[in-house]
Amino acid sequence: MAAVMAALTRPFRRGPACLGRLLRRGAGGATCGPRGRGGPGGSEVLTKSLQRGVALSTGSFLVYEAHKLISGFAEVHASFKVEEVIEQADYLYGSGETEKLYQLLVQHKNSDDAELLWRLARASRDLAQLSSTSAEEKRQLAYEALEYTKKALEKNESNFAAHKWYGICLSDVGDFEGIKTKIGNAIVIKEHFQRAIELNPKDATTIHLIGIWCYSFAEMPWYQRKIAATLFATPPTSTFQEYAAHSHLKLFSCLYTADPNFYSKNLLFLGKTYLKLNNKKMALLWLSKAKEYPAHTEEDKQV
Repeated sequence: MAAVMAALTRPFRRGPACLGRLLRRGAGGATCGPRGRGGPGGSEVLTKSLQRGVALSTGSFLVYEAHKLISGFAEVHASFKVEEVIEQADYLYGSGETEKLYQLLVQHKNSDDAELLWRLARASRDLAQLSSTSAEEKRQLAYEALEYTKKALEKNESNFAAHKWYGICLSDVGDFEGIKTKIGNAIVIKEHFQRAIELNPKDATTIHLIGIWCYSFAEMPWYQRKIAATLFATPPTSTFQEYAAHSHLKLFSCLYTADPNFYSKNLLFLGKTYLKLNNKKMALLWLSKAKEYPAHTEEDKQV
């Protein structure tokens, strides 16, 4: 603060004195001496008053400029802070520290940064998946996560991860609101997954999620199809062939060089799909990979 004030006051060290001379001359021709030739009369009182006004004005200006400069520093510092929080969050996520990650990010739930918000949604959902989380907490966390993704999209519609996690969280909320709501949300969920792929065509997770969407509708029992028929003029449908195209051909042709075994659940659903297609040899291959996958998360253990 001292350095800032010193930098700000340096250009004004001579300015107020010179301005004071001009004011004194205008008030009665007095010089810079203690009393001047004008004597101690009314002109001297006026001069002192004007001097005080100049001093106050200069001081106010300096404080204002200092405030602007410090505010600028604060904004820069804030941007660095967001990057630091994101770096810490990604480290904790990679380490499987779900509870610590949530505690870190929930402090920033009022942030305007979409990158922080979708990570908070993901952390909320991961916390809900833990076996130690009560049923009521799972429900609360699911709705919290959806709100965080909504806010992330409001702040940045072009953030592919915000679209992806909005679709995931909207699907989760459907689990608490019944099959009718879940089917009713299906088209919106798919639209957000497709938008995420438009924004980032190489995101393996979103491609996997489109595959899961296709699998779910291909496997839909008759009574759910009747519900879908009442909700949509043309109900959403899919086939296991379409699922295989999304989750196998597209994923592994486009992303094989990146990491074909990026997600245990993807391996599981590939195996299940090949079973549906009566290809037991390929089913055994992918189900074996799913079984041997290192279980880092609660979901991996379930797979």
